[in-house]
Amino acid sequence: MFGKKKPVLSEEVETVVGQETTVKGSISAKGSVRVDGTLEGELETKATAVIGQNGKAMAQITAANATIAGFVKGNVSVSGRLELLPTAKLYGDIKVGALIIGEGAVFKGACQMLNNIEESPQKGDNNKRSGK
Repeated sequence: MFGKKKPVLSEEVETVVGQETTVKGSISAKGSVRVDGTLEGELETKATAVIGQNGKAMAQITAANATIAGFVKGNVSVSGRLELLPTAKLYGDIKVGALIIGEGAVFKGACQMLNNIEESPQKGDNNKRSGK
């Protein structure tokens, strides 16, 4: 009755690939995209990408934020937050601003964090050069 709320997978979803649907090719959207079926190709959105628990994406994914509960084989680039729910399986390299991995999720690949990667070492180097 007063249990923990289930996580909201995304804001209002504008595009849905249904559970019995297979898309081969590219999806490009400004709004949120949810895949509950199968996607083979590319997914690019300016908003949130969601791969549902029954979703399968053999695709390159580029999004502002992403939540994965299903299967993904391909590289993922997210400027904001990537969340892997406990049922997620992700096989590919990722570039993310922030990463959350739920207990039980599978991730096999390389991870590159995008926040201030190049800036931090340069600040230290500048101080050394100026004698500070």
